[in-house]
Amino acid sequence: MPVNRRNALRGGALAAASTVFLTRPAFAAPAAPAARAASGVPTATAPIVAAYRQLQTGINRPSPERAEALANLGRVAKAYNASLSVAGGGAPLWTDLPLGPGSDYTTSMYARLRAIAVDWGTPGGALSGDPVVLDRIKSALELIYASQYNENVGEIGNWYTYEIGIPYYLLHTLSVVADQLTADQLARYLAPVKRFVGNPNRRANNASVVETGANRADKALISIVSGAMLGDAAWIKTGIDALTDVAGGGAASVVAKLDRAAGDGFHVDGSFIQHDTIPYPGHYGIVLLTALAGAIHVTQGTEYLLPQALKDKIYALVGDSFAPFVYAGALMEPVRGRMLSRQGETGHDIGHQLTVATLVLARTASGKTKTDLNALAAKWIKEGTYAPFLKIPDPERFAPGPDLVATPGIEFAQAMLASGARPARVVATHRVFGQQDRMVHVTDDWSASLGVSSTRISRYESINGQNLKGYHVGDGVLYTFLPNAKGHYTDAYWPTVDPLLLPGTTENDGPVDPKFGGVPVGPNAHTGGVRWDDKHGAFAMDFTSWDGSLVAKKSWFFTPSGIVCLGAGITSTSASNVRTTIENRNLGEGGRGALTADFRRVPTDLGQASALRRPHWVHLEDVGGYVLLEDASVTALREDRTGAWRDIDTGANTKGTTTPNTRRYQKLVLEHGVKPVNASYAYAVLPGASVVGTLTSSWAWRVLSNTAVVQAVRVADTTLANFFAAGSVDGVRVSGPASVAIGWRQLAVSDPTQTQDSVTVTVHGKSVTVPVKGTFGATQVVRL
Repeated sequence: MPVNRRNALRGGALAAASTVFLTRPAFAAPAAPAARAASGVPTATAPIVAAYRQLQTGINRPSPERAEALANLGRVAKAYNASLSVAGGGAPLWTDLPLGPGSDYTTSMYARLRAIAVDWGTPGGALSGDPVVLDRIKSALELIYASQYNENVGEIGNWYTYEIGIPYYLLHTLSVVADQLTADQLARYLAPVKRFVGNPNRRANNASVVETGANRADKALISIVSGAMLGDAAWIKTGIDALTDVAGGGAASVVAKLDRAAGDGFHVDGSFIQHDTIPYPGHYGIVLLTALAGAIHVTQGTEYLLPQALKDKIYALVGDSFAPFVYAGALMEPVRGRMLSRQGETGHDIGHQLTVATLVLARTASGKTKTDLNALAAKWIKEGTYAPFLKIPDPERFAPGPDLVATPGIEFAQAMLASGARPARVVATHRVFGQQDRMVHVTDDWSASLGVSSTRISRYESINGQNLKGYHVGDGVLYTFLPNAKGHYTDAYWPTVDPLLLPGTTENDGPVDPKFGGVPVGPNAHTGGVRWDDKHGAFAMDFTSWDGSLVAKKSWFFTPSGIVCLGAGITSTSASNVRTTIENRNLGEGGRGALTADFRRVPTDLGQASALRRPHWVHLEDVGGYVLLEDASVTALREDRTGAWRDIDTGANTKGTTTPNTRRYQKLVLEHGVKPVNASYAYAVLPGASVVGTLTSSWAWRVLSNTAVVQAVRVADTTLANFFAAGSVDGVRVSGPASVAIGWRQLAVSDPTQTQDSVTVTVHGKSVTVPVKGTFGATQVVRL
């Protein structure tokens, strides 16, 4: 069975699951086998190879958790070893992985061999130090090299397999057994790596492609480690130089902060983009960070030590680009691109990978930097109770690290915790990432984020057979994260949720785009918002449906107690019903929870819709409250929905299982009818609120305007407003599209369109012209 392009194989004959990154902490040397070959690794570069081996096998720090993880690894490694045939003669190594050209099965062969080798090289492993197993590993290396992956094969299928995927697994394996191989053997097995990754700056199958982001960082680390195994100082240096793109004058440096909208890499506002238009701190950014952590780790204490200035930039990425999007140890959905659909890479899976990368970085840091990194890792471990970092109940899921079972990740975490590191505190935060059209709102108890799009950022990513029902993930999805539902989006949410009714979206109930797929950007430039302080902000989106038949002006106003959601100008030319989804909550398998509207219990019989006529408020037990701020008809429906991960991911190397999952959902939907003209909505979402809190929440704000020109609320002594065109509200006038916040003698302004030179704001007769050209949606603060 094929392996995910960034995933290791799951146990037994199961499909791929745990994401492969290179942040796997490491072990000490294994027990000496009966006979040892003279190591082919040159003495001068042996420390790099030893450090990379440590990233596979750990530091041999005993604990019950390590023992449990190692037992899981041993079970899988023994099964792979038992089913491995090294008879040769054209026979496959594993009967379910046929030999032959192409990329579908070779990665899986190396992944399985890697599991065997790591277990062999880990003290206490089920196969540890077994000379018979070592001979089988050597034979398998030769057989796969001769038949599948050598310097003479052509790239068939996914380029990534030949240039990154296989090289990583091969290096994992070789680093463990390198001292059992001769220099000639190492040179032989690394010859294809030299061919495909000899120049990490360029794509081997198309030299006109300059590598960027995570791909460049991966290739850089592969070059450093491969060069060390061969004693090739020039290749090592080429890998190190690739990190900052010395060959290209720094244009593709992986740590450069881009000062523009979209584009691959990190940006000055903390955004991270891959594939030009996809916000990706929740996957490719972590892949990149993991590679950077590995590069620092393996070169530490050697003549190839990375410059301190470069390391400092890498350390700073954790808090700036990643930490804001972590809740309860998991990465938030809006920054995970198509990985939403991967069964083996939920937000918690990738959150564990981020934690390990952070732990690896902290081991080479010092002073306050070390303290801060450890504090973040400790916080994520403490809060991640849905998928405990230190306990792996199943080797196929929630392994805290890059591969099948994260023994090294557990060891690094326990060493950090034993040092007395204190978890970072939760700090109220409202932050807008204009260069990736994302925002995050953090309170002491809950957090929220939005899935939106624009002419700069894609509405969705659906490629390689993945994210097959992500039709509306960029149409204004409001994600809320609650302390008593930490597994909400991990618990089979994406294969079971109704993809046409995602919370926060306004959609036709008609057919989806028949050409759905790819990475299409949105049709309108107006997406963005303004930050007032750590607890308040506004965000807006000028929405047009995929076929242009439905338009709406949408705003979200974030406060400490909840989010005020306004919609106006809702107009459709389609014959389909138009609906705005207030809530579509995953209650789990057989989930319960009373639903109350205006003190009356709403029936929750499965499949039986209830029409709520002009409710003032609705409360869902253990979830929160919803306040209707204008008259509306609301449909409430509790239903069980069944789906399989294969329904949303059929990728050759990533596909999920066909096992059905059934989850219970509570829907709350606003009905706008057929062909509405200038319809509107106004409601507030109060995450975690009690019934009393829901009733009293309306005291916290007042809606000032809800039109297609301006949507605004008053919160205490502050006005938050989104202008879609020149207009005025509450004594404030603007010259054009803008998000503004106005309080005591201070004005905050942003240009959500990212197209204007300046915005003029007039407050009670006093005009201020605020330059916004080149700010890419960033908030500009002016004293009045």
